Order: sequence, then C-alpha cells, then structure tokens
Amino acid sequence: MKTTNRPLISILLLGLLALGSGSALAENAMDFGDYVVHYNALGTDFLSPDVAKHYGITRSKNRAMINVSVMKKAMGLAGQPVKATVTARATNLNGQTKSLEVREIDEQTAIYYIAEFPVVNQETLDFTVEVTPAGETPKTVTFRQQFFTD
Repeated sequence: MKTTNRPLISILLLGLLALGSGSALAENAMDFGDYVVHYNALGTDFLSPDVAKHYGITRSKNRAMINVSVMKKAMGLAGQPVKATVTARATNLNGQTKSLEVREIDEQTAIYYIAEFPVVNQETLDFTVEVTPAGETPKTVTFRQQFFTD
C-alpha cells in the first residue's frame, strides 16, 4: 500500500480552516530566521474516519489535537521539513496544566508533530510549544485556542 502525505496535509489545511472560522483566516506560523514553525489545534472529530485511523488518532468531540511542523527556509523553495525535538503543554484559564505527549509522523516529504488531549465544551487553552531543530537553540510558540464540543 502506497502512503502519501495527502491525508496529514488535509489535517493541516482543515485545522487552519477550523481556526479561521469566526475570525479572519490567518496563517498560523512563526518565523524564527532560518526556520518557520507552523502550528494549529483542532477537534479530532473534524478528521475523517480514514485519516484518524491511518494516524492512530482517536476521533471524538471531546478530544483535540495540535499539529506542528518545522520548515528550514530554502532559497526559492517553500522550505524543507526538518526533524526537531518538540514538547508542548496546555494551560486552561484556571491555571491547570496538561503536559501533551507529542509524537512524530515522518512522511518522507513532510514531518509533523501531533499530540492529542481531552477537552470540554468552550474550554480555552493556552499552548506553549517548544521546538528545537537538531543543533539549534529552542524556539517557543505560544497561542490560544477555544474548543467547542457541543
């Protein structure tokens, strides 16, 4: 069976659309000089059953995931995906912190880091994602996302 990166790219695009609903659609990326870190968070119920099964993601209205990719800038190209050490945590508005177990998905032409976690309706989480490409200093991304489960 031939595997392509199309299913996970759909996750990334779907996540960007989900984040854009209700507000202006913006690219969720931070530029760190030689690297760009792309990120998003979305409910896993937005994923198709096939994509969720393929990547071992639990689909549920009460679960969400973050999706992170790291690109090294390359002249004249969109960027080269690179491996990195990625850690993440989420803090709710009550100050309770969830450490997220991040796992790597290497599609040969794309590398993604995902983590799943439980959510409740209207929960707002502040995410801190630390990305360290090999031989580089850590880069930190912070963002806020609200989840709706009903």
